Amino acid sequence: MKRRGAAALGAILLVAATASRLDAHELGTIRVVARFQKGGRYEIDAIVDRQHLPPGFGAGARIDPRLEPIGNLDPALAARLGPLIGAAIDGVRIAFDGRIVRPPVSLVLPGGGLRQESAAADAPEITLRFSGEVPAGARTLTWSNAVSLGTYMLTIRTEGEEAAARQWIEGPAESAPFQLSAGIAPMSRSEVVRTYLGLGFTHILPKGTDHILFVLGIFLLSIHLRPILLQVTAFTVAHTITLALTIYGVVSLSTRIVEPLIALSIVYVAVENVLTPKLTPWRVALVFGFGLLHGMGFAGVLSQLGLPRSEFLPALLCFNAGVELGQLTVIAAAFLLIGLPFRNEPWYRRRIVVPGSLLIAAIGLYWFVQRIVG
Repeated sequence: MKRRGAAALGAILLVAATASRLDAHELGTIRVVARFQKGGRYEIDAIVDRQHLPPGFGAGARIDPRLEPIGNLDPALAARLGPLIGAAIDGVRIAFDGRIVRPPVSLVLPGGGLRQESAAADAPEITLRFSGEVPAGARTLTWSNAVSLGTYMLTIRTEGEEAAARQWIEGPAESAPFQLSAGIAPMSRSEVVRTYLGLGFTHILPKGTDHILFVLGIFLLSIHLRPILLQVTAFTVAHTITLALTIYGVVSLSTRIVEPLIALSIVYVAVENVLTPKLTPWRVALVFGFGLLHGMGFAGVLSQLGLPRSEFLPALLCFNAGVELGQLTVIAAAFLLIGLPFRNEPWYRRRIVVPGSLLIAAIGLYWFVQRIVG
């Protein structure tokens, strides 16, 4: 009986030891860490513990063509690591909103760098880095690996958030969908249009007081709508040019210079309204020149707001379109409230144009001094 009891106890201990060893192996086979940056960039590191891989793992596997750095390794090292790496990433499934993506893969060897060969052949761990851009409008991430590597941890870190999200994944099972933060997932095309059109409009109404006064200065010199729209068009074309050139880095001028000059342009247009009774041909050219200046001001605001990398040009065009809509709204309101009912009155210039222009000039002069001193 004692022998049977000892044999039974030994068998139990052997099974327990084997099971605990297998569990330890399962839990240490792979770790996955996903990092999301603001603006939509992501990196997913699959850290493979080579000591705990099943015997014969990777035999017959091919090198994944996405793994570009492997081709620059020593041929002997590539032959040794290639099948293992190919098998490790063969079953990886990265999906945004259920749609699988296949980003390029980098091999990170000991020391943290890419393409390092020293001690790589015997390194206990290798890291496979999947990196790319989050698809526009994506809201969730899911991860899975069809290769059964036991139970492992998926850790998800988001830039700007202290707490990391963690999930235990059983073998080839798919992770629960991870909700991407609003600042991480790039906007869809429709979201970009709505957002930047609105930002451009609100930059004029109600936030762009200096631009409103400049447009009103354009409005006051003429009692007819066509010359006003001609000036506004020249102004729009000009600020579109410098807005684009400044955002793309072709031209650059400090805001400490641009902002006082914008205030001075308001003063000039308003004073000209007082000194000149009617629109002259060179007024359009002058407004065009001032539009170039105002475009740099718009660019300063837009650079602070930021432009999505994946939808850079649509965002830029929509912001500019929003600015134009804001300007036209100011013109339309002024024409309906002032121009249409009073423009044919004999006192229109004396009671509206001159006092209104002097008030605009005074405000512009105050801003000019304030921006120079400040």
